[in-house]
Formats: sequence, structure tokens, C-alpha cells
Amino acid sequence: MLDFRLMVFQSVARNLSFTKAANELFITQPAVSKHIKELESEFSVKLFDRIGSKIHLTKAGETLLSYADSILSLHQEVKFKLSQLHGGVEGNLRIGASTTIAQYVIPPVLAKFHERYPEIRLSLLNGNTEYIEKQLLNNDIDLGIVEGKPTNTDIQYTPFLKDELIVFTSSENRTVPNPVSKQEFIKLPLVLRERGSGTLEIIEKKLKHLQTSPGQLNVLLFLGSTEAIKSYVKTGSGVGIVSRSAIAQELADNIFMQLVTPELKFDRQFYFISSKGPEPSGLSKMFLNFVRKQYNH
Repeated sequence: MLDFRLMVFQSVARNLSFTKAANELFITQPAVSKHIKELESEFSVKLFDRIGSKIHLTKAGETLLSYADSILSLHQEVKFKLSQLHGGVEGNLRIGASTTIAQYVIPPVLAKFHERYPEIRLSLLNGNTEYIEKQLLNNDIDLGIVEGKPTNTDIQYTPFLKDELIVFTSSENRTVPNPVSKQEFIKLPLVLRERGSGTLEIIEKKLKHLQTSPGQLNVLLFLGSTEAIKSYVKTGSGVGIVSRSAIAQELADNIFMQLVTPELKFDRQFYFISSKGPEPSGLSKMFLNFVRKQYNH
């Protein structure tokens, strides 16, 4: 039987908050404190230091966290293996996906996966590429799907899908040229994703490849989501750059129109990401194979 105290400790260590851990585990804050004190007593160490209103892991706490992560991961693996022996598949799978993928690409597959494996509890964390990579390294997710080029040497990147970023504006906007030359592109009133997003990374790398500095762009503002960009552009002003999958319906409904940019092709790759080391196994491997099969079809 898994020691519940380790789950409590892991939650406190991840959130650096007794209150957040209590809410996450649906127990009281005094119960959280009791479990942590029992662990400290058992190992004769202090796991957390309190500095002002904040708590921090001690050296002993950091050591215990690394083992707790491994123990809880092995427990999930054992649960998965044993569930297969009696014909069912059970367990928890924590997935992280960058914004475009989480909103427009992966939901239909998650629905099919849940229909096929109803006993598997899925959770999906959404954020920009930089955030999802950080959550993977913190062991807050089991598997990630991100956009942009591989940059972190501690992460294993496996190609998933190719994607196309397109330049678009409102169908009512008559102030921008179409098609758009590279020189005209620099003058467009752009509304772009925020720093840390895979979308912005691809745009900037493409421009640098064409000897154009991103600083030359006429950026009206940076926004934190694709939906925010769509809402802004829908007002009739501004030009956005997003995944084709994000505005496919609006293009079909003639709400948006694509601006043709013959000299600028913003293609990119989506990647599965996992921690460096052995290939994903158990539930993660099963999910990867399921997704690949869906998209290969």
C-alpha cells in the first residue's frame, strides 16, 4: 500500500504551500501538517524551512522529493501492469500541452482515449511551451506535447505533427495588402503571442533566417492566448499569426481571411516531450501509441 504521507509531502513540495496541498488532496490543513511532522519524525530531519510567509525545501526535503517522485512513479507503473492482468487498464495520466495543441489539436483524441479506456483518469495542463517544459522537469506532468524547436538538453523530443502558422486578418479589413511582400510584412500592425510561446519563437527564427530583425516588426501588442488574438483581430483591425487549426472554422465562415506571404512560410513541428532517459513506458507509452494511431489514420 502506498504511503499517503509521501503524496502529501510531494504536493506540499510542489506547491510550496500547506493550504494548496490541502485543497489539492481534499484534506484539512492540520492533516497536512500532521503527515509532514510524522515524516520528519520518522527520518529525524527537517523537510521545510519557513522564511516569512513562505516555505522552502531543505536539503533533506530535496532528497526525499527525488525519491518520492520515483516511488510514486513506480507505484503508477505497477498499478498499470497489474491492471492489465485482469483485462482492464487503470491509473492516472498527467498530460501537459502548449496552448494551441491543448485548445485545437488534442481534445478530440482525449475524448476517444477516454471512451476506449474509461478507468484511466486523465488530466490536461495548459500553458505556453516554456511552461510545459518546466512542468515536465518538475515532474508535475508525465508527458508533454509542445510546439517549437527542441531547445532543452534535459528533455527528449519526439516529432508528432507538422503545423502551419498563417497570417490573417478580419475579412472586413481593407487596409492591408494581399498578397504581402517581406517589406510589407514588416509594416503590418501585428498582434502576437507572448514571450515563451512556441508560436513567437518560430516567427522570430524564421525572420532571422531571412536576415530580418524581429525588432523591425510593427507589433501593436503581445497577448497571452490565441483566443485573445482572434478576438482582437475580429474587431476589424490588426493582423495575427496563429496555427491554421486555430482558425479553420472562421476561415470557412469568412470571418477571417488569410494573407498570402510568398516569401514567408511559418511551418513548424509539434513534439511529444518526456524526460531524458528510457523511452516512456506504461500509461505514457500506451497514450503515445494511441495518439499516433489516430493521426496516422
